[in-house]
Amino acid sequence: MNGEATTGEQRTGSAATDGNAVLRAIRARRVVRALTQAPVEPEHLHTVLNSARYAPHAGNRRLHRYVAVTRPQLLRAIRMVSPGMLPHPAAAIVVCVDWAQVRAYGFPESNPGPYIDVGTATATMLLTAHSLGLGAGPVTSFSRAAVAVLLEAPDGVRPELIVCLGHPSPQQPPPVHRHHQPAWDDLVRWEHF
Repeated sequence: MNGEATTGEQRTGSAATDGNAVLRAIRARRVVRALTQAPVEPEHLHTVLNSARYAPHAGNRRLHRYVAVTRPQLLRAIRMVSPGMLPHPAAAIVVCVDWAQVRAYGFPESNPGPYIDVGTATATMLLTAHSLGLGAGPVTSFSRAAVAVLLEAPDGVRPELIVCLGHPSPQQPPPVHRHHQPAWDDLVRWEHF
């Protein structure tokens, strides 16, 4: 290649992904904003929950707690205190951090590790949901205090993210497009800025 760096698009073109189910799933997964009222099968919910255990966790300390919610009344109450929850999910998984355990390990609350682990667990659950044909989307705009009360969370355990789950509606709202958004190649550099 005459010493020239290749772009990400060249490295991940269709030839590289055609035979790779994981890369195809990563490229095909989308946040689903419209869900049907059909219930999520219990085995699918268990599979999505179980996948979080395989996500990378800092030091393998398991500082997170997961609460699966399927009761319609509780889902409605959570949605009432969650302005970022656009869909009406048939199920949700609330990802919490056990901050008491974080402190017990000697980490300050300013340590970003627990938040990074929330992200890796969420990404893994979103991909798992997609692989099962479920629609899913993360929610970060919600009252953490109100959701903690609704879930009867113990002291020191705080909800940090909600994963909405359900069956995708055939009609989805149009994707959100930002004007003047940089192209992917404008965001990526090789070896230096």
